[in-house]
Amino acid sequence: MKDNNYILQYYQAISDGSENVGKLIKLAYEYVLDGLQDHSFYYNHKKAIRPIRFMENFVHHSKGKTGLLKLELWQKAFLSCVFGLVNGEDLRQFKEIVLSTGRKSGKTLLISGIADYILYCDEDYGKEIYFTATKKEQAELCYSAFYQTILKEPELRRLIMKRRSDVYLPSTNSSAKMLTSNYTTADGLNSSLNVCDEFAAWKGTQGLNLYSTLTSGTLSRKEPLTIAISTANRVNDGVYDTLYTRSTRLLMGGSEETAFLPFIYQIEDLSKWNDISELYKANPNLGVSIPVKTILEEIQKAEGDPQAKNEFLVKVANVKQNASTAWISTADIKKTEGHHLKLEDFKDKYCVVGIDLSQTTDLTSACVVVEDKGKINIISHFWLPSARIEEAILRDQVPYDKYIAQGIMDTSGENYIDYEDVFNWVMDLRLKYDIYPLFVGYDRYSAQYLVKQLSQVYQCEDVYQGDNLYPIMLELEGLIKDGRINIGDNNLLKMHLLNSAIKISEERGRGRLVKLNPKLHIDGTAALLCAMTMRNKYYLEYEPQFKNED
Repeated sequence: MKDNNYILQYYQAISDGSENVGKLIKLAYEYVLDGLQDHSFYYNHKKAIRPIRFMENFVHHSKGKTGLLKLELWQKAFLSCVFGLVNGEDLRQFKEIVLSTGRKSGKTLLISGIADYILYCDEDYGKEIYFTATKKEQAELCYSAFYQTILKEPELRRLIMKRRSDVYLPSTNSSAKMLTSNYTTADGLNSSLNVCDEFAAWKGTQGLNLYSTLTSGTLSRKEPLTIAISTANRVNDGVYDTLYTRSTRLLMGGSEETAFLPFIYQIEDLSKWNDISELYKANPNLGVSIPVKTILEEIQKAEGDPQAKNEFLVKVANVKQNASTAWISTADIKKTEGHHLKLEDFKDKYCVVGIDLSQTTDLTSACVVVEDKGKINIISHFWLPSARIEEAILRDQVPYDKYIAQGIMDTSGENYIDYEDVFNWVMDLRLKYDIYPLFVGYDRYSAQYLVKQLSQVYQCEDVYQGDNLYPIMLELEGLIKDGRINIGDNNLLKMHLLNSAIKISEERGRGRLVKLNPKLHIDGTAALLCAMTMRNKYYLEYEPQFKNED
């Protein structure tokens, strides 16, 4: 028993189906195991097992039950990841943890046990633990649960002092307290542990500033920890959206972060929102702290009341439907890589073209989609104004000069894109390379004079960059996963695909293309989706030409 590695046990249970989890949890544990395998970090069994033993021997339920906490396998695996994964100096690898589940999954009790453990057992002097939420009542709820776990255990209770504003441990000069939501400066903060409770309710700039203040207040600690726990909420553009986007980007392989680890339990198939089996994915304590009968009663209520259903989706299924989710994983994008693609290699082939011209002062993209021998080849080209190259390199941290040298990008105009260059590139497909565009798809914000010019030669149609593109995005994703898409060695297009996210509309249940981060570029993705829209729309009518069958 003492040699149990709960990370491996949990992953084995996930793999054999005995633990029913969603995609993001499976990816989280694959990320951990991959990191252990390539020695990005290491597993220290002693550090992993100590908090588990501590909690099961000293932490009592704070409400309802009075006995000691009995941890489930998912909780033991979670604690093993938080405390047992270490760097080369044997210090905790992950300093920022996200845990999101459906309500009543025992998050508050679990986080109380973590706070107890750090207060009493972490090898640090002068520890500072902060319980924070944007509403005082919520911060009090978590802080009170933590304090109750101490009061119920004589061994813990006799060591502390309850002062007016905090819980104080004299032996190590350590304290735990609530932090008010209007705390906006890191001056004086020296956090050992930040507990960010119900972070999905932290609104806008205030919430983001508070979260940033808390994390920046840990910098002087050797093993600081910020744990954000929450169920989904309807608050937009707050901390939840930011952390969810960071989480999905990391788990899909598109992030360089090394000290951040998210655990997001949520259902995957919205059409199965009332299926108990699917709901296990959002509620790992279903049948333990959450009676199945209670969930069945809530399902019954939600099936006859649209408002109750919406609340159920958020609080039980743990789905914030308008959060931005990283779209295509790095592993899948690697399937698209191949040798350098040249237009002259596709002489006498039919194709479709996509153009994204939404900004005249920044990046513009066009692409050719041409199928050959079952592979769908994407040749993307980009333009930037010549006077803005150096500025764009510094701003985006992207080597645009190298892409110009490689021939996948050109300068156009001085301060504004000269759309005549785009027109000539499309015309050269036919005049120079003997490639025949059947259709040209363009975003509706394109320069109309360019569209008018192209329309004299090709059949052009505008493509609205909204949630009508969702089926096209799903089709493209499937083609990429199946290994049918080839983008060659175009790393700029690859980057744009990795920068792309899907934002699901709660009202329509459909997704639209968005940037993972407002500062990133996805012009190459937008142009590709314009082309794929034309291909999808006319495929049955022009199938032999699209396939370039002899």
